Amino acid sequence: MKLKRISMDTSKHVFTLHGVDEQERPVLRREIRRGQVEVFFAKQDPTEVVLEACGGSHYWGRLLSGLGHRVRLIPPQYVRPFVKRAKNDRNDAEAISEAASRPTMRSVAVKTVEQQASAIILKHREMLVSQRTQAINALRGHAAEFGVVAAKGTAKVTVLVAMLAADSQIPPAARAMFHQMGAHIEMLDQSVAALDSELVALHKANPVSRLLAEIPGVGPMGAITMALTVEAGNFESGRHFAAFLGLTPKEHSTGGKQRIGKISKAGNERLRQLLFVGAMSVIRYAKPGSRSASAWLLQLLERKPRKLAAVALANKMARIIWAMMTRGEAYRRQPVTA
Repeated sequence: MKLKRISMDTSKHVFTLHGVDEQERPVLRREIRRGQVEVFFAKQDPTEVVLEACGGSHYWGRLLSGLGHRVRLIPPQYVRPFVKRAKNDRNDAEAISEAASRPTMRSVAVKTVEQQASAIILKHREMLVSQRTQAINALRGHAAEFGVVAAKGTAKVTVLVAMLAADSQIPPAARAMFHQMGAHIEMLDQSVAALDSELVALHKANPVSRLLAEIPGVGPMGAITMALTVEAGNFESGRHFAAFLGLTPKEHSTGGKQRIGKISKAGNERLRQLLFVGAMSVIRYAKPGSRSASAWLLQLLERKPRKLAAVALANKMARIIWAMMTRGEAYRRQPVTA
């Protein structure tokens, strides 16, 4: 049986296969257990295998590529429109195949083991920062119930904990819990600081990260994040990279009328956040004669609000990052404005 394409809907234990022939007719519909996947595909002739780009898909992509198959990973949001009526595993597998049959369908590059391993430290740090924020918010909320309020900021947590410990009006049971919460936040602070030190060391050892850090608004943290998570060769141009980050506007055009809306906010939220925060820091000190302020940015600030200008600057920074990563060039600083 000659197969043109096999699509696979993955899960924890049961995988659903959908195969089509050269005329796009379904000729294979079956379910296999996780342990049978490698054995099944090892017996098949080299063919195109398509999966959704979700958890574990890069592992299966590497494994199937090693067996001689051509693997494509399609983003789930591109597969969803092809699901027919009720959602189930067989319909999902068929939808993946339908999406892959479109000539213009985009796919995601399979990541290497090294790429996935290097990005774990970034994701782990994000998780710890999120947990610390959650713990601080909980501490402030409980403290407010006893009329104790401190200034905002992570650095003010120690002051808040001391205020709670010194307040004799608070019951001992509550003060004991506040002490534990303060210790938990301090432990998270230390863990985040340790990861920051590791990231700084990685930044110093990574030549691409050192190049990107020369861009105004891109510090060591943003540079190493870009260097570890972005494969610039997967994007056709700087505009495509900016669109991937969600820094390009949505379009609601019809009847020959072009309607441009807000930015799409698609793609990697962390990378978009780093670029926007960096752009805001540049705008904060933007004035004639400063090293980071170009004539383009100063003229833009005269016409547009600061946050709107920051989005435009973040878009420009994304294009510069793509150009530097693809060509290996150093940042060429623009002439200082008069």
